[in-house]
Parts: sequence; structure tokens; C-alpha cells
Amino acid sequence: MQQITTVGLDIAKNLFQVHGADAQGRPVLKRKLARGKVLEFFANLPACLVGLEACAAAHYWARELAKLGHEVRLMPPRYVRPYVKTNKHDAADAEAICEAVQRPGMRFVPVKGEDQQALLMLHRVREQLLKQRTATTNALRAHLAEFGVVAARGRRGLRELPAVVADPEDRRLPPLARELLQALAEHLRGLEERTAEIDRRLLEAARADAACARLAAVPGIGPVVATALVAAVGDARTFASGRHLAAWRGLVPRPHSSGGKERLLGISGRGDGYLRRQLVHGARALVKVSRGRDGKPWAWIDGLLTRRSFNVAAVAVANKLARVAWALLSRGEDYRTAAA
Repeated sequence: MQQITTVGLDIAKNLFQVHGADAQGRPVLKRKLARGKVLEFFANLPACLVGLEACAAAHYWARELAKLGHEVRLMPPRYVRPYVKTNKHDAADAEAICEAVQRPGMRFVPVKGEDQQALLMLHRVREQLLKQRTATTNALRAHLAEFGVVAARGRRGLRELPAVVADPEDRRLPPLARELLQALAEHLRGLEERTAEIDRRLLEAARADAACARLAAVPGIGPVVATALVAAVGDARTFASGRHLAAWRGLVPRPHSSGGKERLLGISGRGDGYLRRQLVHGARALVKVSRGRDGKPWAWIDGLLTRRSFNVAAVAVANKLARVAWALLSRGEDYRTAAA
């Protein structure tokens, strides 16, 4: 068998497909492996280039294969899809991965470390808890409205509803309804306590990490945004510029040009929406309080508001925050306010 220089690995839950090619790109190996045999197979394989799609568990396998001496590169699945020559199946996917990883113009995903993924998990769990809190709140409001109990909008009005549910003297609720609504109210309190605990841990992580502390000094970037940036970006030097990082998070206009006619549409919205949403939230807070303030960046934001709507200005500020974050992370510098 000729020496394998490039391997495309299509990962799954139990069965993994391997496609190996030699230095000339000719296929020399096609094999299906059980999950427990993958590391044993690659341990006996000479060091080579291994390509994987950046999907679930891909970062784990990338770290494990790198420990065995292989060069591992992750690719977005949407960039691998055009290389699938036939109908979709595991062998075709592995061959497409092997072909795509050799392209000089291919874009790769940096492999995340265990600490990065653990910090990202804090954000994912927090996001899930917030969704559950919103769903529970809506259910509580809707059920009480069926009995004529309506509270004001917002968190202030919401605090009135558990008091109604807990009051046995309130005759508007039948006993069975009160029992069920008390369970919802208890569940809501538990969600709020767990969310507060995660927020506390994010604050501790932001204070303990130098990069997070550096980012938290930027107006519009708090502990949540800072930790999300550090965990998602990793080594900011993998991006050529701040614009590349902003484009990676979908905060740049989407071009639609043909025949020499250039047209810019709304933001591309590419990539994970969580970090983009957090940056926009921070930007909206800046835009909301910018009126009447002197100096930078307030004058620039006020100029935006004279030409564009609030939401468009907020996205532009989010783009600016992403660029500032890249500069601080890639250069290791502290934030300095621009001179007026």
C-alpha cells in the first residue's frame, strides 16, 4: 500500500468512515471503523493530514488525533458539501472531506481546547435556562389570564403573579389550578436561582482571566460578552483583521453583485447567532445612552443615529465592538479611549 498522506474522517456516533489518499491525491484506503477502533487505527498510521467537518464532537476527536502526532484541520460542513460527487452517504462524505482539506483556499475552524469548551458550555446552559424561564413565565401568565388574573408587563408585573398563586385566600383560582400553578412558580424560582449561579460563575471567570478583564473594560462589553468572546474566538491571531472576526460572526453586509453592479444587503448573519446577539445587546445599551454625551465613541454613535435607524446603528456599533475585541485579543493590549 502506498503511503497515506491525507485522510478524510467522517465522524458519527458509532461508525466512522475513513478515506485515505496518497501524495498525488489518489485514493488508497477506504474503511469503516467502529468508534472504539478509531484511535487504535490512527495510532498505527504515519503522521498525516486529517480533515474533519466541524460538527458535534469534532473538537474532541481533533484533540485526540493531534496527540497522536497528526495534523488535524476542521472545516465548516457547508464548505465541504460542494465536494460530494455522488449521492450522500458516509463513504462519499469521507472522500469529500479528504478532497476539501487539501484545497489551498479552504477555510478552517480552530480546534477548541477543553477549557474553551467548558466555558462555552456555561453560556449554552445559561441560554437554555433563559429560554425555559421565558417559556415558564409565558405559561404562568397565560394560565392565570384564563381566570382573570392579569399582571403588568415586564419583570415587575411578573412578581405579582407568584403572590397570587401562593395566597390561599384568593378565591379566583380553583384548588387544582392553584396546585398546578404553584408547581410552575416553584419551577420558575429554581430557574432564576440556577441562572443567577451561572451569572456569578461567569463573573468570576471574567475577573480571573486576563483577556476577559481586558475586554470587560470596553464600553458595551460586560462579563457575559467578554467570556463568550474569549471562549468562542480562542487565538484571535487566526483572524487576519478585525473585519474578518466581524464577518465570522455575521456582522458585515452581505454582498450581492453581478456584472460590475455592486449591491450590499443586510448583515450576513453567518456563524453562531449567540455571540452575535450578545454583541448587539451590548451595542444597543451604548446606543441607548449615547444622546448628549461628548467625546468618542459617543459622537460617532450620535452621527450614526442622524443617518440611520436605531437598530442599524446598534448593529454598526456591534461590528465596531467585534473589531475592538480583535485588536485587544490579538495584540494583548489594554483598552484606551480614543481622543476626542
